[in-house]
Amino acid sequence: MGRPNILLIMTDQQRADALGAAGNDQIRTPVLDRLCREGTRFDRCYTPSPVCVPARMALLSGLLPHRNGCTDNGGRVAGGRPTLMEVLGEAGYERHAVGKMHFSPPRAALGFTSMELSEEIPGCPELDDYLTFLHARGFRHVHEPHGVRSDMYYVPQVSQLPAELHATAWTAERAAAFLRSRDQQRPFFLWVSFIKPHPPFDPPVPWNKLYRTVDMRPPFRPEGYEALQTWWMRHQNRYKYREGGPDDTFNRTVRAAYYACISFIDYHVGRILRTLAATGEAQRTLVIFTSDHGELMGDYGSWGKRSFLDPAARVPLVVRWPGELPAGEVATGPASLLDVMPTALGAAGIAPAGDLDGTDLREVAAGVPGRVVLGQLSHGARGTYLATDGRRKYVYSAPDGQEYLFDLEGEAREVCNLAGTSAGERDLRALREALIGRFRADGYEEPLDGASWRGFPRAHDPERADDDRIFQEAAWTDPWVRVPGYEQDWLPR
Repeated sequence: MGRPNILLIMTDQQRADALGAAGNDQIRTPVLDRLCREGTRFDRCYTPSPVCVPARMALLSGLLPHRNGCTDNGGRVAGGRPTLMEVLGEAGYERHAVGKMHFSPPRAALGFTSMELSEEIPGCPELDDYLTFLHARGFRHVHEPHGVRSDMYYVPQVSQLPAELHATAWTAERAAAFLRSRDQQRPFFLWVSFIKPHPPFDPPVPWNKLYRTVDMRPPFRPEGYEALQTWWMRHQNRYKYREGGPDDTFNRTVRAAYYACISFIDYHVGRILRTLAATGEAQRTLVIFTSDHGELMGDYGSWGKRSFLDPAARVPLVVRWPGELPAGEVATGPASLLDVMPTALGAAGIAPAGDLDGTDLREVAAGVPGRVVLGQLSHGARGTYLATDGRRKYVYSAPDGQEYLFDLEGEAREVCNLAGTSAGERDLRALREALIGRFRADGYEEPLDGASWRGFPRAHDPERADDDRIFQEAAWTDPWVRVPGYEQDWLPR
């Protein structure tokens, strides 16, 4: 059938278990469940970095964070290496981006033919197509169209926008418009990137009523869970105003809003897939659905991402590829977002560069003996690292000077740190060596002291309780949020 089209649909901050087909009996995701029945679901897919920008940079470069140079938000891929979009462009693909790309600077195309952006924190209308769309429809007064942030970051909200103008609906509509108007003479690569369910959790009416607090289960907090919190988890709790301890009624309300955001996305993914079918291209299109990282959602007494525990690091990955991957299968071997680039290039008939860090998902589905998936968050004194073979998981947290080893099999989940026990010694050594050995082979010495981890001073948060709190406002809103006589600079504190 020639070179297939490639449709990559990505959400932001969606846990792997926030999917009905993954066994979650509380969430409604009928469209994505059908996609799972029509394709292969990779049950143990891990992000290369549990935070937005480095996860995306790893996906589009095909390289681990320590190799592409982006290990935390605010970073960018080091120059000199072609992106997935650039390689596909050389092969004649039309490449279009819709939604949140989180590139720096925002209009850095990185190989796209065209872009329609809806960024997480709008900078200004000329850089954000969604914001221009809202202003044109009389919604200039909505200063935070993706939900009120800062101290309201994790407070569930109802969107200030009607459902048809919500960023989720706009992203789906622009994706569908591209499918209807694209260049019919060329195959396409379409990257559709929804901002949600990234906080704030702000489903629009009537989706905000889809789930009820009383129907939600409380977060997962096993006995002794505090010992599993790394510095990054504690630090996030603090600056996101969630360090006050468990409040299960609040936690369940947040979960209901989070699930509503995902169901709203599910509905709009259906719109995109129906448009694809209406164009007659469904059987000629490789469809990949995934997310950049997960969300702790109160599990282990923590919120946000920046953790290699499964709620934050394990993401959904579903691939529908007629004739190439079986329908209704569940692949249980370890997978990574790094596998997207070699899979897409393989589909396009392009021989991937030999030093890419991922593997074609056709091979992953068949099973790759001895495969170990790696990950990294930040670097130096704040670096946290992952190595997993899908059976056990090794994590090292430099800010804590602490190793963790978890058994991923059976019902126990991640409840017991096996590091330092005789039961875990062999696996810990093997996974640690896989990680450190890879760094040494690549000449990446910053976190190492020879064949061991380098020692760094332990990380500590400021003594004042309110220091380092998150405060995020879009600069373009400044002229609109000042009240004469009540400017922020003289208000009593």
